[in-house]
Amino acid sequence: MDLQPQNLNRRSFVLGGIPRWFHFFRRQELVHLSGVEFRFLRNKRGPRRYLVIHGDEDTASDVLTAYIKDQPGTAYTVTGKFRIVELQGVKIDPNRMYSREGAERSIRNLNPGLDVEKVIGVLNYLDHERPKLLRAFLPPRGGRLFALHNNRGYSMLDEIAASDETSLKQPDLPRNFFLCTDPHDFETLKKSPWNVVLQTRPDPDDGSFSRLAARLGVRYINLECAIGEYAAQMERVRWLDDHVT
Repeated sequence: MDLQPQNLNRRSFVLGGIPRWFHFFRRQELVHLSGVEFRFLRNKRGPRRYLVIHGDEDTASDVLTAYIKDQPGTAYTVTGKFRIVELQGVKIDPNRMYSREGAERSIRNLNPGLDVEKVIGVLNYLDHERPKLLRAFLPPRGGRLFALHNNRGYSMLDEIAASDETSLKQPDLPRNFFLCTDPHDFETLKKSPWNVVLQTRPDPDDGSFSRLAARLGVRYINLECAIGEYAAQMERVRWLDDHVT
């Protein structure tokens, strides 16, 4: 008896249960960096790095996962569903881990009254793990890191005082804007229809990647969009990669 058609049907049934996005990625795995779990996605190699760091920013995660499936580059998306993560039982904002000073401020703000020895222990752990984190996120020479964020009230207006230059093309949409650390990227972005701010100053050090990038001279671009605005965020992501080389 020829069982080949039966086997093909069984195989098709099994493959049908695999999420569709799985087939797009040549490499997809879970990695732990500085105690935080990320999904690592790469379709094909390229000098661009992409990041979603906050677990409660679902729109940014959905946009990046859909976008990277047919783009060269490497993406990291945090797997949790909350903005704050816990390291060794201590709460911290994962976008404040890029310096000891910023991490300490975040820990003390989120864990009032925490024992000093516990604070020092977590800070020492982060100091030990941070080089691996930076090796993953920092782009190669000629590349850039593009971070996607969502907000629920925060806007470009909150960043103007800390910015070197601004371009407000959509004053009625201040929650949707680019933030970049490279003046050349700003010159390109300000020709776009979108809002953009340039920040080249590394201080005050709040532990964010933008401050670290300014200190290291790394090309970093952050796209903020209001939570739920999938189409608006995807449109800006595509414009950026089409126009900022």
